[in-house]
Amino acid sequence: MSAAGRVLRSAAAYFAVVFCAGFILGIIRTLWLAPRVGATLAVAVELPILLAVSIIVADRLMRRFAVRGRREPLFMGGCAFVLLMLAEFTFAAGLAGTSPATYAASMATPAGALGLFGQILFALIPTALATRAARQ
Repeated sequence: MSAAGRVLRSAAAYFAVVFCAGFILGIIRTLWLAPRVGATLAVAVELPILLAVSIIVADRLMRRFAVRGRREPLFMGGCAFVLLMLAEFTFAAGLAGTSPATYAASMATPAGALGLFGQILFALIPTALATRAARQ
């Protein structure tokens, strides 16, 4: 398998596993936690769990697909981020009928900004793991 193929497969798997975990946690956050503590605090509770899942999943996939160097982890995270944003918008539009403008505006709320920050961290986790491994 080519380097590009390995990295694309790792990105797709990274996105899929973390998206599934986020989908399950998002249901709990939306239906149970947010009505009790508010949207922003609910996202703040969910975020560290998803980031921990992201770290574990990225680490295992980077080992499995031999994602190495500086560019491959960055490409893995970037591709996974693009897939994540497409899936997020598709679900928002499909399930809630959210327009692109409304979806973009939701990122300007405290809960939306915190969620976007977490999504950016999700994209950077493979690079952070590779940097850490290179220093050891």
